[in-house]
Amino acid sequence: MKNDIILSGVGGQGILSIAAVIGLAAVANNLFLKQAEVHGMSQRGGDVQSHLRLSDKPVASDLIAFGKANLIISVEPMESLRYLPWLSKQGWLVTNSSPFINIPDYPPVDQIIKEIKTIRNHIIIDADAIAKEAGSARSGNIVILGAASPFIEMPYASLENAIKKLFERKGEEIVEVNLKALRAGRESSDAIRS
Repeated sequence: MKNDIILSGVGGQGILSIAAVIGLAAVANNLFLKQAEVHGMSQRGGDVQSHLRLSDKPVASDLIAFGKANLIISVEPMESLRYLPWLSKQGWLVTNSSPFINIPDYPPVDQIIKEIKTIRNHIIIDADAIAKEAGSARSGNIVILGAASPFIEMPYASLENAIKKLFERKGEEIVEVNLKALRAGRESSDAIRS
């Protein structure tokens, strides 16, 4: 088993939380894990990305080679396109359709979505709207994680348990809203693929 995952988005969108949930779930499943540092201007609304490598065997490098990523998880549509050179031919791109417009010449969203749709294996959801419906506008990142969960090679329950562990210090209400967001993302992904 080997999962090479690129996480992408804009600073402040919760990339670190996605990485933490996957990391906690990986450890609970006795998997080896390497994560490259999160790179980007996270405090300025700039692009942020990280490489996350999971395996049942030791992982030598924390960086993913071009064309080798099994999955791109993106909380921002334009940022998902930035990392396409890393995606394998069989890999999946899971992205939010809601843009975070942080530059004056941000391209038209319909053009970005059209480009994403040229990728054979893609899931595009409005994670922001789904998060609001789930009870927290701030949990769009967890919705995206839920949508990507079918492509992460570990039991879904491991991700739920990791969310409980990560957010328990913030209280039961925060745990529950994030579990609801994870489930809503998973259900959206399942509906698209069926």
